[in-house]
Amino acid sequence: MLFAKKSPAQKRAEFRAALKSGKLLRFPGAFSPLVAMLIERQGFEGVYVSGAALSADLGLPDVGLTTLTDVSQRGRAIARVTELPAIIDADTGFGEPMNAARTVQELEESGLCGCHFEDQQNPKRCGHLDGKALVPPADMVKKIRAAVSARRDANFVIIARTDARASEGLDGAVSRAKSYVDAGADMIFPEALADESEFERFRKAVSVPLLANMTEFGKSKLLTAKQLTSLGINVVIYPVTTLRLAMKAVEDGLAVLKKDGTQEPLLDQMQTRAALYELLRYEDYQQFDKDVFNFKL
Repeated sequence: MLFAKKSPAQKRAEFRAALKSGKLLRFPGAFSPLVAMLIERQGFEGVYVSGAALSADLGLPDVGLTTLTDVSQRGRAIARVTELPAIIDADTGFGEPMNAARTVQELEESGLCGCHFEDQQNPKRCGHLDGKALVPPADMVKKIRAAVSARRDANFVIIARTDARASEGLDGAVSRAKSYVDAGADMIFPEALADESEFERFRKAVSVPLLANMTEFGKSKLLTAKQLTSLGINVVIYPVTTLRLAMKAVEDGLAVLKKDGTQEPLLDQMQTRAALYELLRYEDYQQFDKDVFNFKL
């Protein structure tokens, strides 16, 4: 009720097993705990906590302004409400290798099942924008090794993201990915690949699980779950989809409210009070309260 029934350790073990199943695991982005609860209700396999969505929700651009505290607190709030595994965007690890090590332990403690680190220099930027600058591969290798050595639960998944496709080409991205696997990364996240052929190239070159980012309005072709499955992709994230849907609905709704002076025309577009309360399990909390206060003073 207050927390998921499954412990973080159980969710991590199940996530590890699912990665070996050969099935595509779909992780829509949740920018709030309530969205995570709806993702679970809709039958997805996991929840993703996007750095871009978190930054935007805080009114900030995605340029590395969020802190480990911001990220771990939001991650904890989201992970606690769902039985699904939650993975989170840890940007560049909030500093050098020692910071990456602390990041892993904080996120483990917060109930997450994995995180990804990227090989960009600070200030980092959205992976689908131009002009990204990368750290030398050796520096990223040190960070991954530090992250791997810091985890206490061996099932916590360390994901290495490479943004090298834009500046070093596909060969450069593959080369970096291989070195990150050698450093101990459990999964590779090749950012901003163009199409099926590039994912196919990565699948042939890299032995560990692969994560695909199907973000809207970016550099990657939006592939279907069926296409990603046929390419051998293990995890797909839809990082900002729910935030974009919500913000467009809010934008349109506010325009109607301002124009008409009432929200009456919008009621059929809203989640009802009953549906919200059912999602939040109000009746369970009410019953719990009755069970506690079943005596008279």
